[in-house]
Amino acid sequence: MNTILVINAGSSTLKFALYPRCGDTPGEIAAHPSFAAGQIDGLQPGGRLRLCPSDADPVELSEPADEAQRFDVALQAVQAHVAAVAPGTRIAAVAHRIVHGGRYYRAPIRLDDTAMMLLASLNPLAPLHQPHNLAGVRALRKAFPALPQIGCFDTAFHAGMPELETRYALPQALYDEGVRRYGFHGLSYDYVMQVLRGCSSRADGRVLMAHLGSGASLCGAREGRSVATSMGFSALDGLVMGSRCGQLDPGVVLHLWREGWTEAQVEQLLYKESGLLGVSGLSADMRLLRRAADDGNAQARTAIDLFTYRLQREAGALAAVLGGVDVLVCTGGIGEHDAATRAALAQALHYLGVALDSAANAAARGDRIAALHAPASAVEVWVVPTDEGRVAAQAAWTLLAAG
Repeated sequence: MNTILVINAGSSTLKFALYPRCGDTPGEIAAHPSFAAGQIDGLQPGGRLRLCPSDADPVELSEPADEAQRFDVALQAVQAHVAAVAPGTRIAAVAHRIVHGGRYYRAPIRLDDTAMMLLASLNPLAPLHQPHNLAGVRALRKAFPALPQIGCFDTAFHAGMPELETRYALPQALYDEGVRRYGFHGLSYDYVMQVLRGCSSRADGRVLMAHLGSGASLCGAREGRSVATSMGFSALDGLVMGSRCGQLDPGVVLHLWREGWTEAQVEQLLYKESGLLGVSGLSADMRLLRRAADDGNAQARTAIDLFTYRLQREAGALAAVLGGVDVLVCTGGIGEHDAATRAALAQALHYLGVALDSAANAAARGDRIAALHAPASAVEVWVVPTDEGRVAAQAAWTLLAAG
């Protein structure tokens, strides 16, 4: 069986899965499930290395004497797991989720030394993701030197946004240099649009998608294409996130610098010490915050309320750009699993005709695609468990077929 190995490398985890080709059309794998999937936890220095298969108990891995070898140990575990679970499987290529393609790449590419150099220049724009994505590529190039390594970019889905959506009110020279709005979570939004076309006759209408998790954004689409999104130049903009601030007056950054903060301290604050974590002083995990709020923790309640308010505010802005909403879709860890957030978003958009079926919303657990709208709702509401890896695999098959 020919497969694509999809890798999503982060700072502490390496997610992986095999996706087989199904049918003769390039990229035709939509109905075929992935297998041999899972993740490696504990890649961070001092972490506890574990192989966590999607359908089995975690397995402790031997700790390397040299911290620099943690990725090598992880890859050896992935190779051994794939060989054991899927013997005889042929891997045709490795597809990597890469957060930022910048102005360089608007579509999937074969990764070579030149591409790696250009992509590394974008590390400051997505420091929580890009360096780790590229570390995964380097490790897989070393582990599988004969296989094509294919980069699939979260920014690519938004590459066709109207010019006015991509611009800041800055001098033309900066726009020409790439200082513009890019948007992220594109692999997730691409997958959601594919799924929606299979279950809703309104999929080519005005679609508002909410990818809500430790990273969070909104995307407005028409005819399946992104026309507006809440994230911009970096992965900081827009919604409140797990540890990222979301929309922020740049004057705050200037103020902090004048107060003596260093660039590194400001970056640490905005990416790792803000958002739900910063406001609550407790956690970036919505599940823990809800329990704490229920127990009377006022800061946890404030963090949840701010997350919800900013979601309402950004959703209203995108609805205005779209000229209304035909379909509302929730995805991502919070969007798929947190019924209270979905209910709050639906209630905030009631003026657009959104009416939620409370029982269907409460029953949705993120394990399947589900319709959540009430019969009288003017807007369809769906929860769609995302599968970014499937989109990356589709892109890889298509690129391989093109030669």
